[in-house]
Amino acid sequence: MAISVNLDAALVKAYESTPLAELVNAPVTALAGVSDADGEALQKAFNIKTVGDLAGNKYIKAAQAIAELSRISK
Repeated sequence: MAISVNLDAALVKAYESTPLAELVNAPVTALAGVSDADGEALQKAFNIKTVGDLAGNKYIKAAQAIAELSRISK
């Protein structure tokens, strides 16, 4: 089953037509709002180089879980 999603608002122009399977390996700077300096800081602090690295980061996952659990526990 094919899934269609428009991620243009989440990506910089150069990556708007990149397939999802390739976006996982794209640099974090492919994400709209993530500058080169931000990308360097993420790499230095957490060894995050790609969109996939960011998505799989244990601190990102922990923060998402805390936020979601907080939302549903109200």
